[in-house]
Amino acid sequence: MNFPDTLLSSGWYIAGHLLFALVLAQAVRYAPWRRLNRPDQLHIWLGTIVFLMVLWTIKTGIKPGLSLHLLGATAFTLMFGPTLAVVGLTLVLAAATLSGAAGWWSFSLNALVMVVLPVYLSYGVFRLVERRLPNHFFVYVFLNAFLGAAAAMLVTGLVATLLLAAAGAYALDYLAGEYLPFFILLASGEALTTGMTVTIMVVYRPGWVATFDDARYLQNK
Repeated sequence: MNFPDTLLSSGWYIAGHLLFALVLAQAVRYAPWRRLNRPDQLHIWLGTIVFLMVLWTIKTGIKPGLSLHLLGATAFTLMFGPTLAVVGLTLVLAAATLSGAAGWWSFSLNALVMVVLPVYLSYGVFRLVERRLPNHFFVYVFLNAFLGAAAAMLVTGLVATLLLAAAGAYALDYLAGEYLPFFILLASGEALTTGMTVTIMVVYRPGWVATFDDARYLQNK
């Protein structure tokens, strides 16, 4: 994650710019902006962005492009839905890039891997659970928050690994042995952090979580 500007060939960055521009345009177009007309929701959205800006600064790394940090994408998605989460996390990435943690030329590739992928994977898990399983509080928390966050982190790590290998930045054997296994540890941390945060919110501030409905998950349970 956090690819620098000089690690990959220019073709990868150009393709990333084109694809992310399409995704971001769709997110901006279809985001439920009216929700942010309410001052409390706007403050929560902006506060989440600021919190994740700080969270993304807590990172470690092995070599250029092989940095590791928590994402918070699943929590953001459950709180505001995928489109507002994509826009918000894009601002988080912009702040991280501005601070020098990543390059502007690689911005779109970083966004596709660290923003778009975990957000829509998390939302996909939510939609699958919503359709296939009973509407129950513990189902929502453990599958959407805990399991969804862990899956988002693991898939992000796998895609980042395959991308670096396909671009010839590092050998696949090296990445599989020295980089990818760390995402198992990150996944447990992401799951615990997201699960605890979402649990606290749906208990004490359910209005902060757009994908949670008291009538659906708590009444008559």
